[in-house]
Amino acid sequence: MTAGIPSSRIDTSKPHPARVYDWLLGGKDNYPVDQEVAEKLPPEARANAGRNRAFMHRASAWLAGQGVDQFLDIGTGIPTSPNLHQIVQESTPRARVVYADNDPIVLRHAEALLVSSPEGVTDYIHADVREPGAIVERAAGTLDFSRPIALSLIALMHFLPDDQDPYGITRALVGALPPGSYLVLSHGTADQHPELRRETESAYQKGAIALRMRTRAEVEPFFEGLDLVDPGLVTAPEWYQKGQTVPVYQRSGFYVGVARVG
Repeated sequence: MTAGIPSSRIDTSKPHPARVYDWLLGGKDNYPVDQEVAEKLPPEARANAGRNRAFMHRASAWLAGQGVDQFLDIGTGIPTSPNLHQIVQESTPRARVVYADNDPIVLRHAEALLVSSPEGVTDYIHADVREPGAIVERAAGTLDFSRPIALSLIALMHFLPDDQDPYGITRALVGALPPGSYLVLSHGTADQHPELRRETESAYQKGAIALRMRTRAEVEPFFEGLDLVDPGLVTAPEWYQKGQTVPVYQRSGFYVGVARVG
C-alpha cells in the first residue's frame, strides 16, 4: 500500500466510522456491520450527529463570507447534501475545495456527488489523516498554500487514540497552512452526556472502532497557538455568528471551535 493512500477495496465485514455516521444522518450508504454499531448507540447519537453537521454548515458559510475561498476537509465522510462545497460555493462560486477520507465507499461516491460549481474546483483525495504530509502534498495540486485555507477536522479526531498522537497530527496539518488560515474542528465528548458514555464507548468497541471521547480541557490543546474566534470553544449548538439563525440549545455530544492561524 502506498504511503498515505489506503486500500480502495471496500471491506463490508468491518464497520467504518464514516459509514456509521452516514447511518446516524439518515444516509443509505452503509452496511449491516455499520448499522449494527449505530443501532447500539444511544438514541441521542442521531440528534448529536445532526447538530454537529449543522455546526459545519454555519462555520463554512461564515468563513466563505469572510473571504476564505480555499477549503481542505479531512475525514469528509460519505457525501450528504448539502456538502461543504455546496455551502461555500453558494456565496463564493470560485471556491476550491479538497476532500480527503480513507473510506473506499467515499471514493466510490466522490466523482458522482462532489461536483463543483463551474467557477470553482472540487477535488477528492483517498488518504488517511495519520499521513498529514501526504495529504498536504496532494492537496497542493489543487489548493494554493501561499493563500489562506480553511482546514476542517469534523467529528474525526476522537477516532484517534492518544497513542496515535492526534494533537501532533493536527499541529502538522495546521503548520502547513499560511497565516490567515483557519482550523475548524469538532470533537466528541461525554461532558454533557456522562450517563451515555459507557453505552457509546461499548458500541464502538464491539465494532472494533477506536473511540476516545475527550473533555473540554482535552479538546483545548487542538487549538494551541491559534486564535479562537467568538464564541470560542463551545458545544455545537452554541456556535453561531451574527446574522445566522440561532440554534435551539440542547445538550451536545460535541465540542466545536473555529480558530485563526497566525
